[in-house]
Amino acid sequence: MTTLLYIHGFLSSPLSHKAQQVNTWLAQYRPDITYICPQLPPYPNVVAERLESVISSAKGPIYIMGSSMGGFWATWLAERYCLKAVIINPAVNVDELMPAYLGKHLKNYHHDESYWLTREHLQALHAYRIEHIKQPANYWLFVQTGDETLDYRLAVEKYRGSQQTIELGGDHSFQHFERHIESALQFLER
Repeated sequence: MTTLLYIHGFLSSPLSHKAQQVNTWLAQYRPDITYICPQLPPYPNVVAERLESVISSAKGPIYIMGSSMGGFWATWLAERYCLKAVIINPAVNVDELMPAYLGKHLKNYHHDESYWLTREHLQALHAYRIEHIKQPANYWLFVQTGDETLDYRLAVEKYRGSQQTIELGGDHSFQHFERHIESALQFLER
């Protein structure tokens, strides 16, 4: 049985708009694919453990989609296990982004769960960073130039040699991603 692992972004959840779009599309058009989108906290070691648990328990091929911070984690898994991944507006410079969240009361966008990030969490996160992509053919990068949260050009550079869709405008949520789900899945299945 084939599994699609969708990895949501920082402080997000399986209730995010893109996660719901992918889940709905699969249920309608590809019910043969098991959809998994675990709720992930911002704590790196916990995230890595949960994602590796999904990979190790999969009964058959596994494909990955990740958005924003989920793109960071999708890259780590794809490189570690030689898997294919669709990366949507990914976070590629986490060492520069995450210190802004230190010592702040963080709240999930979709429920009442709260978090605190420490320097130890950031050090742990650094250990999961993939500096250079070894298998660029395993990735399809989707970015929109109007991303107000991340600089899309960093992702374009990091995933050079990978299939890329660069759309003018848009935002960090990657507007209208639903129109790419079918082709993204075809890429993952090749």
